[in-house]
Amino acid sequence: MILEVAILDVKQNEEKKFEMEFFKAQKIIMNINGYISHQLQRCIERPNRYILLVNWETLESHTIDFRLSDEYNEWRKLLHHFYDPFPEVDHYKTIYSNV
Repeated sequence: MILEVAILDVKQNEEKKFEMEFFKAQKIIMNINGYISHQLQRCIERPNRYILLVNWETLESHTIDFRLSDEYNEWRKLLHHFYDPFPEVDHYKTIYSNV
């Protein structure tokens, strides 16, 4: 399993709109081949900062199955205009877990 981690800095005063659009957009990734689960969390200290955590079966599930799909274009239309700056996305693999 691969964990995608994206830090999302949303333009100030756009947080509620972003959350409403994310509610719609999350349905897109949930139907992508290789998707496992996701979480969107909001920062307490910086309320316009979010972290998106997505579990994928493989790196390619995210980088190919999702990012090269028609569905990604819809995701981009719904969400990308909220970010400033554009998010940095990294991928992680588990070394140790007690879960």
